[in-house]
Amino acid sequence: MKYPLRSFAWLFLCVSLSSFAASPSRVLASYDVYKGGIKLAQIDEIYTRQKDHYTLSSTTRPVGLLAIFKPGKILIKSKGLVSEKGLQPSRFSDQRENDESRNRSAEFDWNAGKLTLINHEEHSVFPLPEGTQDRLSAMYQFMFLSLAKTDTLSFHMTNGNKIDTYNYRVTSSQNVTVPLGKFKGLYVASVPEVDASRTEIWLVDDLVSFPYKMVITDKDGEKFSQELTKFELVP
Repeated sequence: MKYPLRSFAWLFLCVSLSSFAASPSRVLASYDVYKGGIKLAQIDEIYTRQKDHYTLSSTTRPVGLLAIFKPGKILIKSKGLVSEKGLQPSRFSDQRENDESRNRSAEFDWNAGKLTLINHEEHSVFPLPEGTQDRLSAMYQFMFLSLAKTDTLSFHMTNGNKIDTYNYRVTSSQNVTVPLGKFKGLYVASVPEVDASRTEIWLVDDLVSFPYKMVITDKDGEKFSQELTKFELVP
C-alpha cells in the first residue's frame, strides 16, 4: 500500500472469529491524517448494521495547504452482508471530487467466484478468493476477529483498481498514543520487502477490536499516519 487513505483489507484464514451477535449495530469513527507531523486531512466514517446487512461510508476532507491545492473530497462506500465470518462485501466505490479519472469500484459475485473491477469505465474480471475485503470494509472486519493468539496474518484486498495478497506479523502488548489518549493493544506490521511500502497498525480491543492508529512508510521513507480522534459504538 502506498497511501494511508487507501487503508487496509484482510483475509484471515487461520484466525478465530468473535460472536456475530456481539457485533455492533453502528460505529462512528474519525481520524486525522498527517505527513511529517503536518495535518493533511480528516476522515469521518459511519458503519451501520441492519440484521445481516451492513453499509459503510468514509469521507476524507483535505485541510490546510492540501485543501487549497487539492480541495476535492474523497467519498468511499462499501456494502454487503454480515455473517458469522464477518463482512462479505458486495460492492465498493471510491469517488474523487474534481478528479473523476481516479474513480473506481468493485463488484463481488460470491456465487460465481468473480471480482469485477471498474476503473474509469474499464472492466476487468478476476477470480474472487474466499474472504476478500475491500479497503474500507477491511478495518471493520477486525471487529469480528480475535487475534490475541495469532502471530501471522495473510489477506486478500482490493482497492477497486487491483487485488493483492499481503503478509503481516502480529505482536501483543504494544502502547499507542492517539488524540483520544494512550492505549495498549496489538501491533500489526507488514513483512518487510525490498522496494515496497511498509504498513503498521495498532489495534485496541475495548468492546471490539479496532484500528486506533495506522502508519504507512513508502519506499522512499516518507511516513503518513492516520490517528483516531473519535470513536462511538452502539451495540
